[in-house]
Amino acid sequence: MKIVIGILFVSVLIYHSYQFIRVLFKMKENVIFPTNEMEALAVRKFPDKKIEPATYKAQKIGIIFYTFLLLFMVGILLAGLFVQGFNNWIIFLFILLPFSHSHDLFNMFAILEDGLMAGSRFIPWKKVKSIQFKRIDINHRYYGHSKEVNDNGYEMIIKKRLTNISCIVISRDMKEKLTEIVH
Repeated sequence: MKIVIGILFVSVLIYHSYQFIRVLFKMKENVIFPTNEMEALAVRKFPDKKIEPATYKAQKIGIIFYTFLLLFMVGILLAGLFVQGFNNWIIFLFILLPFSHSHDLFNMFAILEDGLMAGSRFIPWKKVKSIQFKRIDINHRYYGHSKEVNDNGYEMIIKKRLTNISCIVISRDMKEKLTEIVH
């Protein structure tokens, strides 16, 4: 059981480290959308916060937190391997919980030539199955978070094989522009 949990923990750690390094390299590339302040204000990762540009300076806090999270996980792994008497390996499964929301550390959305970045994830175009827009009305989970989002906004859902990523689009014009860019 220790070996299975250890392999799971190391594989999750390697996967998230790879994704983090990939996003850092993709932040250097040319951004197709948003290119100006108006476009950046019209798309949000969270309903009540405007997105930050996909630059190292703007994403500094997210980069620092993500680095500390990865280093903390490596430290826990090393402590589990080298500390005598550490026999409760099942606790490693609970330590993996911070990774479930680690994609929210970056407040960015950007469309690149070869894919898109949403939070701390880069999704190549070939892995995107579909993109949907859901109108935000009174029955939607984001209704009430921000006045700009209520009744005018859309939730853009990017579907991959196993997971979905969502962003908020504030206006109908921006929804049409994003549809054009994506197609």
